[in-house]
Amino acid sequence: MARIRSTDTKPEMILRRGLHAAGFRYRLHVSGLPGRPDIVLPKFRSVIFVHGCFWHGHADCKNFRIPKTRPEFWISKIKANRDRDDRAMTAIHDAGWRSLVVWECATRSICVDNLVRIIAAWLQGAETSAELGTNGLACPGEFKPRIVGKQEV
Repeated sequence: MARIRSTDTKPEMILRRGLHAAGFRYRLHVSGLPGRPDIVLPKFRSVIFVHGCFWHGHADCKNFRIPKTRPEFWISKIKANRDRDDRAMTAIHDAGWRSLVVWECATRSICVDNLVRIIAAWLQGAETSAELGTNGLACPGEFKPRIVGKQEV
């Protein structure tokens, strides 16, 4: 797992290029914010997390399956990742920032121009949190726990 990148991943780079081309200016991996968001848009007081579907347990996604080898380890690992994500989201919101989670599957299935249009519309809106997956933008009131395997994550 040491070779798994935490910054400059392909989905993150796709999104960053699109945002920059559309004129958005942002900061990367700001360590002063909880969870070190992938993209920080200070002008909008908003952060974007680009999550890998496997590593963050994206429910109902074709890119997420618990491996058959050592499933207990993977369930525990992904649950810990989700718990960390939830703590970061809570801290981000408590600090007065808005958050958007862009899932890896969205960067694969939605063209970059449409991704940027969706994000721009979210930035102009009032929702404090949202998720962007293959089904488009979802603005839940709060992030709900996911079920991984037969356990809540």
